[in-house]
Amino acid sequence: MSLITLTTDFGTKDHFVGAVKGAIHSELSDAKIVDITHEITPFNIAETAYIIKNSYKSFPEGTIHIVGVDSELSEDNKHIALALDGHYFICPDNGLICMITSDIKPTKIVEINIHDRVESSFPVLDVFVQVACFISRGGSLDVIGKEIKKYKQLIEIQPKVNQEQTKIIGGVIYIDNYGNIISNISRKMFTDIGKGRDYVVTASRYTFTKVFNKYNEVVDDGAKDKRQFDGNRLALFNSAGYLEIAIYRSNLKTVGGASTLLGLEYRDVISIEFLPPNTQEFKPI
Repeated sequence: MSLITLTTDFGTKDHFVGAVKGAIHSELSDAKIVDITHEITPFNIAETAYIIKNSYKSFPEGTIHIVGVDSELSEDNKHIALALDGHYFICPDNGLICMITSDIKPTKIVEINIHDRVESSFPVLDVFVQVACFISRGGSLDVIGKEIKKYKQLIEIQPKVNQEQTKIIGGVIYIDNYGNIISNISRKMFTDIGKGRDYVVTASRYTFTKVFNKYNEVVDDGAKDKRQFDGNRLALFNSAGYLEIAIYRSNLKTVGGASTLLGLEYRDVISIEFLPPNTQEFKPI
């Protein structure tokens, strides 16, 4: 039997998560359910996509992922089920799929049609659970709905490159538990556009001329007391392959995180400007 994961913005105070799990077990008494998170910032599509994209690959093929963020059905926000990279996703067509599928395209997408039989203000419980359990029992996507070829694209959450290929303009899509700031600029984009050129990363009024691969690379190996580097700001490519602005060994209760210390929030701009060869001094444009 397939694993079923849950990703929502429901939080854990209310009954919603428990009700969804109860409904799954009522359909499949021996279902295996895994919570990815229920602490998505309400209605935050970019944050949802980032978390799903960087978690689903850790699950075995055949896993069914229920995504309940901004899931109320409307003419502009239909419900879809899709097969992607050996996994199944049941979610609203609100733009989150365009981030998940930036590298891998779905093999099949259907628009869920059981709404003709179910009127609901809680579609994750009344619709998504039914679809997930049907798939888990071996059901085909073709029975769930009509195949579609297109899904909603959210251009504003994708990084942009200027015409001269000298600048990537991205933005903050997620702030993690440590207050670190994750952008939508991937290492691949950085490498493809940069082509080995020197660069300057700009976030708010702060600039970085080096991007690390690990947090502790900011520490001087010859330092007698490495604690002196606590609170230093740095840029790195994180384990998910995205440009991150961080505070070394940050603690939100003491030192603070990059978000608060640098004054950056969701959708704020982070950019990388690539310098011409033999540039001696960087002058912001």
